[in-house]
Order: sequence, then structure tokens, then C-alpha cells
Amino acid sequence: MAVAERTRVYLPADVSEQFEVYVNGVLQQPGTDYRRQGNALVFDRALAREGQLGFWRWLSLFLGVAGTYRKNDSVDVVYQRDGKRVVATGLSLESF
Repeated sequence: MAVAERTRVYLPADVSEQFEVYVNGVLQQPGTDYRRQGNALVFDRALAREGQLGFWRWLSLFLGVAGTYRKNDSVDVVYQRDGKRVVATGLSLESF
């Protein structure tokens, strides 16, 4: 039986119990879309970030020969710090 790939995202150190999670700008629901394990969020699906474009890939995009269809997920966390709304954007994704 194959094990589905999961993704771990570490939270900023000052995140409290109250926070919102967005993947690609879409609000995620705790328990359904992710779960918290200590100082990390665990998604039971693969999230990925497009790496740096190499010269040939960049050139083909520039010339309009090819588009970019690679997966480029973004995880953002919104929380309160000293009574102010803070957004941690582009958190690192770790597959496991």
C-alpha cells in the first residue's frame, strides 16, 4: 500500500493558538485541511514550491516558447502579535 506524501510547514515562534492558514490565498480549515503538531502544520497532501528557473527555462518563458506549469504553492499564516495582525508569508515547505 502506497503512503501519500505529506507536507510539514513550521510556524513562526510567536504564533499563539489563534491563527488562520491560507494555501494559495484560500483559507484552510483545521482538522480538515491540516493539523497542528507542536510548532508545525501538517498537510496530508503534497505541497511544492517551484525552484529557481534555469537559464534555458527562463529564456523559453521570455521568448514565449513555453509557459510555466510547475506547482508553486504558498502557505501563509495570519496571527496576532502585540495586538496587531501579522502575516507570515511564503513559509518553507518540507515533504515527508
